[in-house]
Amino acid sequence: MESRQQGFLDSEPLQEVDEEMVSEVDLNNSMTEEEREEMQSELTKLEEEISTLKQVLASKEKRHSELKQKLGITPLSELRQNFSKSWYDMQSSTAYRKTSETLSTAGQKTSAAFTNLGSAISRKFGDMRNSPSFKSFEEKVESTVSNIKTKVGGTGGGGSFQEVLTSAAHASAQDTPTNTISDSSERTC
Repeated sequence: MESRQQGFLDSEPLQEVDEEMVSEVDLNNSMTEEEREEMQSELTKLEEEISTLKQVLASKEKRHSELKQKLGITPLSELRQNFSKSWYDMQSSTAYRKTSETLSTAGQKTSAAFTNLGSAISRKFGDMRNSPSFKSFEEKVESTVSNIKTKVGGTGGGGSFQEVLTSAAHASAQDTPTNTISDSSERTC
């Protein structure tokens, strides 16, 4: 069993190889010294061009900011201008217009539906108020209010519910016994 495992595993540990060494070996073997010098020269020229372009770009950015400052263009005004332009572009897009039209139509239909619902509810309440059941309930409430007014001591006539509550409160305040003794002769021993 051990002999099979040794076949799958190397007995020697893995060794890391330096990447620079590998690339040097590959470059040295695949190109001549003249090609290598030519590539090195091209690399140096590219680095110089990159440095020059960075300097030109920095100079242009500086001039750009100076012109903006002279024109009074601040970062905030640029932001506002960009926002306004973006908002205008969005509003002029067909997707926005279609969505806006759809929402407007939906809002009108919803408004009409609520208006119809309100009318239907008003009609139903009107129908319910004219129904015999409601009339009977209304008469019972009026009768109860009259009875309460009579018991409280008011007139037998009708009145508003607020009047009944006020008179009931007034009557109850008069019937409440007080704990203060004003005359010593009223005491019983």
